[in-house]
Order: sequence, then C-alpha cells, then structure tokens
Amino acid sequence: MPTLDTGKRALLLENIHPDATTRLVKAGYEVSTESRALGEDELISAAAGVSLLGIRSSTHVTERVIGALPDLLAVGAFCIGTNQVDLAAAATRGVAVFNAPFSNTRSVVELAVAEIISLARRLPEKNHQMHNGEWDKSARGSHEVRGRTLGIVGYGNIGTQLSVIAEALGMTVYFYDIADKLAIGNARRCSTLQELLESVETVTLHVDGRAGNRGFFGNEEFAMMRPRSLFLNLSRGFVVDHVALRRHIETGHIAGAAIDVFPNEPKGRGDEFVSELRGQPNVILTPHIGGSTEEAQQDIGEFVSGKLIDFAAGGATAMSVNMPGVALPAVAGTHRLVHLHKNVPGVLAAINRVLADHGVNVEGQLLRTRDEYGYVITDIGTSYSEEVLDELRAMDVTIRLRTIEND
Repeated sequence: MPTLDTGKRALLLENIHPDATTRLVKAGYEVSTESRALGEDELISAAAGVSLLGIRSSTHVTERVIGALPDLLAVGAFCIGTNQVDLAAAATRGVAVFNAPFSNTRSVVELAVAEIISLARRLPEKNHQMHNGEWDKSARGSHEVRGRTLGIVGYGNIGTQLSVIAEALGMTVYFYDIADKLAIGNARRCSTLQELLESVETVTLHVDGRAGNRGFFGNEEFAMMRPRSLFLNLSRGFVVDHVALRRHIETGHIAGAAIDVFPNEPKGRGDEFVSELRGQPNVILTPHIGGSTEEAQQDIGEFVSGKLIDFAAGGATAMSVNMPGVALPAVAGTHRLVHLHKNVPGVLAAINRVLADHGVNVEGQLLRTRDEYGYVITDIGTSYSEEVLDELRAMDVTIRLRTIEND
C-alpha cells in the first residue's frame, strides 16, 4: 500500500513571527527562515524540497517559481494581500494559497487614525522644527479632527472599522466602494469616487490588490479633491501615482499625506528606500508597517501556519484564496484521498466508480467546486493498491492527487 509522503520542510521569509515557526516545528516540520524577501532565482534555490512556503508582501511567488518547486503543497501569505502570488498558476498545480484577511485589521486602523490626527495637527513639521532647535507654537494650519469630514475609499474590513472609530472621534464619514456595501453607523455612501473626493477634507485608501486597481488614483483624482485636503494610502503601493501626489503637495493643493505602501519597496532592512515623496513637508512615510504590531504579527503567525498545517495534514482548504473550501473531519484509522480536478460534470461519479471497481469502501466524502476547479476529499476504510491511485491520476480531469493517513 502507498505510504504517506514524509517531506515535511517549511521555509519562512521576511521576518515572519516566531510563533509560526514554533507551531510548524510542533507539527513535525523542519523550518528554515530568512529575514528578507527573495528574488525568483534565490527563492527557487532556497525552496527546493520545501512543501510549505511562508512569505509576506515583498516576495513574489511567480508561475516560474511554482513550476520549479514540485514538492510545494501550499503558500502562506502572512499578511492580507495575495497579489504577490500567481494564484492561477498555483491552483493549476494543486498548490493552495492562504492569507490572513482579518488578523491585522485593528493595527492598520490605529495607524490610520494616528496619521489623520498627526497630519491635521501638522506634527511632522513641528517635530522636524524641534529637532532643528526651532520653537514655533503657532496654531496656523493645525486643526482638530472633530467635526471634520473623512472619505474612505474601500469599505471592507479595515474601512468599516476605521469608519466606526472615526465617528467616535466626532468625524463625519463618507465612503465609496465598487461593491454594494451596507453603511455602518452614520456613514454616508457615495455613488461615485468623484462625489466622495469633492465632499471630504481627508481621503484614505483601503482598496485591495486586484490588477484593476493599478494606478487608479492619479493626477485627475488629486485634482478633484478639495483644496488643502489630506491624503492617506495604507493599501497597495501601485494604486497611487506618487509623481502626481508630489506635484499636488508642492502646489499646496494637498496639505499633507501619509503613505505606508510604495510601488517599489526594498527587499530587506538596511536597503535604500527611494521615493519622490522624500523630503516633502507634512508627509509621513512609513515602511509598510500598517500591520506590523506584535499583536497583529503574532495573530497572523498563528493563523496562517495553522492553515498550512491543516492543509498538509488533512487537505483542509477552508479560507484558501485559490481553491474550493473543504474541511472534512478525519476518522482515525482511515486513509484519505485528496483530489483536485477540473470542474466538469461527472467527476465524483468517476472517482467512486474507480473505488468501487477495486472494492474500496467510502467512509466519508465531501466535494466543493469553485470556478474552474473541483476539490473532493474521500476517506476510505480499507487498504488500496497503487493501481487505484494510478487510475485516479490518469483521469483527464485530475490536477493533483494526494494520499494522507488519518491518525
């Protein structure tokens, strides 16, 4: 009878929280770590023989990388975004991708609130003056946020929580989202982006990393904003034209900005950061730290590593971003077949016909489909031959088949 694949190696990059390593080691994995992001060639070399790969936002898992790593079972993005992973290429090779869509929400929201207040009070300039020995108690250009208007572009987990906190601070909140979202509290929905930009004094972006958002906020959008507005981007670096932003800061049309994400970011600590926005007054630049609190990183480390382990050990794909979500409770003493296939009619019947032809009894089974993929977990209580697996793999719809022993 075929034996369980024992290749239990994991690679974690970009200073992922040590709790992730601890959890993987406890699950029997040999874990290697790197403090920085890796380029394609480096990643292919470092991840050879690895079954679980953990990254953050700066390492790109391309089609070439995935194709060069036949042992890879799953990729964990220890962050919210997954645009740095070729999700389609991963799915076509049976590689599940997981992320942490909720773990750092509070951390990002708190940074946004801190920056809104700091920009409104012109704290970056006051701080710079004090370090240069200049004492200036002038209130010119400094404002309370109470009673002012905030426009949130992207009303997902982060946008909605920011909306609640901003209202608690006495702000009037407007929001715009391409999806039909229910307003939280007294927030006011805008039917167009232009309507929002013309209505508020502070604009903050919290959009996702879909390709359609690339470069969507540029000179035209900045021009629509009210004079002396504030601007924040804590979402994705590629959504904003930084040359246009600098131009509007220099003319005074934009009174201040806070940017946490950039189109091109250094791969590791100590590398030079290059940006058109360096040296601008009342501009806060932070090195992609929206979710970089101890609390958030610990939660992310626990959450994503747990998803990776569950998938490798039992085939569970709940909350995978590129595969149908399936979680079937294991029955001790059974054998588990995990089958990813093209989503066409009759696949489940074909699988069960192969099993029946070889006298293999099904103890439990669950199928889910998503777009062009189907994913079925089958627990069987009897021994099976290599011929059974050969027939399942030979099906023209099969993408990947794995066998797992249920302890």
